[in-house]
Amino acid sequence: MRNYKTLCATLLVLASATAQAQILIGQTAGFSGPVAAGVKEVTDGAKLYIDSVNAKGGVGGQKIELLSLDDKFDPKLAGENARKLIEEQNVAAMFLTRGTPHTDAVQPLLDKHGVPLVGPSTGAMTLHQPVRKHIFNVRATYQREAEKAVTHLATIGMSKIAVVYVDDSFGEDGLTGAQKGLASAKLNAVALEKFDRVKPDFSKIAPVVAKSGAQAVVMIAAGAAVVDGIKAFRAAGSNCQVVTLSNNASGGFIKSLGDNARGVIVSQVFPQSLSYGLVKEAQDLARTKDMAEVSPAMLEGFAAAKVLVEALRRTGGKPTRDKIQAALEGMNKFDLGGLEISYSPKDHTGLDFADLAIITSDGRFRR
Repeated sequence: MRNYKTLCATLLVLASATAQAQILIGQTAGFSGPVAAGVKEVTDGAKLYIDSVNAKGGVGGQKIELLSLDDKFDPKLAGENARKLIEEQNVAAMFLTRGTPHTDAVQPLLDKHGVPLVGPSTGAMTLHQPVRKHIFNVRATYQREAEKAVTHLATIGMSKIAVVYVDDSFGEDGLTGAQKGLASAKLNAVALEKFDRVKPDFSKIAPVVAKSGAQAVVMIAAGAAVVDGIKAFRAAGSNCQVVTLSNNASGGFIKSLGDNARGVIVSQVFPQSLSYGLVKEAQDLARTKDMAEVSPAMLEGFAAAKVLVEALRRTGGKPTRDKIQAALEGMNKFDLGGLEISYSPKDHTGLDFADLAIITSDGRFRR
């Protein structure tokens, strides 16, 4: 009996050691609510890479476990979720938060506990400049995207451009980029309208857009609001070209648009060509899981996961919060697969890649 008890105790110790041989990474994002489709695809892309790493033994013999909590796209809940993950679950790092106000709500906890956040799924300039010590961006800024979108519209001869944006920090950020593009093209917006983030209402905005004669509308908003906005524009009699940002670059967004999908332009923060090693690697892994394709949103998560894993590898098998922070700040010209990313204590800016894609009749993004 004593030998049996000793054996059981040994097995319990071994089981406990095995359970602890995991690197816990925390995520809070809107898995339900207006950005759910995009959040799912970004996370699926991250898991595609993380699962491939775990299948090969993980990092230093430790598997990576992503603990994801739904904040319903509510900044207050995002902050509470981060507290649980950091203080109760003791995650080594945070990952792929979604939304500018939501990431702002998480930051005080990052600073309090010295926890790095890799790849927030937001292109807010305020997360890039000035540098936020514990936030490491991977994607390009919304300002860069919006400026690129307006420049494109101007170069193809559109001079009557309207901007419709959500009344929060994300909307203001994208608006700044759009205004840079307008200024470069020596244009003024024919309509400049904002709407409430919690209760979007386009009943008054759509007639203004239609009456302005806008040839194109740059819409800076989350997926569900863009869907409602386009419906309202069409109902008001406007056939304007609609351009939105990469936060809506998901297959789920295309489906939610229904018959209004074709012709909508969505800016991109990652390439789509297989000539990039990043894209080919993601596509090859997707095929092993019988996935039809890798959406732009999935590629964002995939790239962020590559940065995270590389930082974990550089900790020498001891992925503590401070070691991950140091590894990230020492990451210089890390090749994601045709795109290089670099950080330093004074620069946590991500990539500067911005392009445009149009939704085709077969429900795909095409350059």
